[in-house]
Amino acid sequence: MPPAVTSPLERLANAFPIWVAGACGLALVAPELFTWFHGPLIVAGLAVIMLGMGMTLSLADFTRVATRPLAVVAGVIAQFLIMPLAGWGIATAFGLPTPFAVGLILVACCPGGTASNVVAYIARADVALSVVMTTCSTLAAVALTPLLTQALAGRFIAVDTLGLFVSTTQVVVLPVAAGVILNRFAPAVVRGVLPAAPLVSVLLIALVCGSIIGESAATVRESGLRLLAAIVLVHAAGFAVGYGFARLLGFPIVTARTISIETGMQNSGLGVVLARRHFAAEPLTAVPGAISALVHSVLGSLLATWWRRRPDGQS
Repeated sequence: MPPAVTSPLERLANAFPIWVAGACGLALVAPELFTWFHGPLIVAGLAVIMLGMGMTLSLADFTRVATRPLAVVAGVIAQFLIMPLAGWGIATAFGLPTPFAVGLILVACCPGGTASNVVAYIARADVALSVVMTTCSTLAAVALTPLLTQALAGRFIAVDTLGLFVSTTQVVVLPVAAGVILNRFAPAVVRGVLPAAPLVSVLLIALVCGSIIGESAATVRESGLRLLAAIVLVHAAGFAVGYGFARLLGFPIVTARTISIETGMQNSGLGVVLARRHFAAEPLTAVPGAISALVHSVLGSLLATWWRRRPDGQS
């Protein structure tokens, strides 16, 4: 299959691991370049990202779930079973300090991120299925992210389940719904905006990650290696177990790759926003989310490149 032709904006967006890695690395040595992007700006940035995701969707995408219910259900189960358990288990096994443990569990309980759709495209997986899975896990997260965080992180710190529910609705459901409405009633506007939307999302994610790392630069430098190792293991487990889970259920390799990508890649920006809003007394809870964005981007890109070079019949 010949490689797809991509525009300069798409090529820049596809380099999202480089953008995120550059922002995180620069924030460690020059935090002031990123720490201005904080508070309401982070929330607004995530809302813009979710709005962009909504603009890529139509009502037909939601009805398409009915044509492939088993794959979608399997993907959502993998997302909210494998990752939360991996986050809790690895945080416990590594004996992470409470803020890092809670932050890791929180981001592991988040839905799939929009970056997974880009990685699915690079990997020649099922992009349409990836988009539907991301949408379904995002909507399910309104209830599941607060409940799972309470169940798994409650022994570390008090969890405001209702507050998490309200915040998830505000920063996820409302922007996505607004994007779908724009796609339906203002298609000309959406067509004009969409070419730049992926790159804007990538740059916003990089700013969010750089801000969080910059504000906790000293702590990250001191204990970053253990935390980094824990986060790498969580995402690696998501990719590997997600793939194995899908194959065990009898799905074809292309579908299994898609479920693997959806499982291993989280909406780390949502994890950062929820940590900042609901664990303000422990600001370090946002750090795992920022590092997670870098880790799953790099691992996902490497995996996508590997799969892209292999025939569909080989894993």
